[in-house]
Amino acid sequence: MSKLNDQTAAGFTAGEREYVRRELDMFFSTYPTVAEGFMLKTWRGGPESGKPKLSPIANGLIERGLMRLDTASRPPRLFFTTKGLAELRAMMTDRRFADPKKFQHIRQELGIDPVPES
Repeated sequence: MSKLNDQTAAGFTAGEREYVRRELDMFFSTYPTVAEGFMLKTWRGGPESGKPKLSPIANGLIERGLMRLDTASRPPRLFFTTKGLAELRAMMTDRRFADPKKFQHIRQELGIDPVPES
């Protein structure tokens, strides 16, 4: 696979894949879900006060139609679009981009792996 194809495999760039993995990884012994979206910080002062802080990567995901910004909820959140969910599913099925054990909770939520019976 060429370097160019490897960078955008699964529809995300290398930086976007890192951002998604970081947001969906365990946080304070809690597993986040795709359905909850990615929580964003907001500006506390200045002309942008109250508006969400968007990283360049988050802006890129919104511009490419892979995520959408929801400012109605508090705190504001990013949610995957239908196109973004398809790309996330492709990323999660490729072990080069997401460790199946580390992201088992996401793979189960997306229906890639079965949910164990209790």
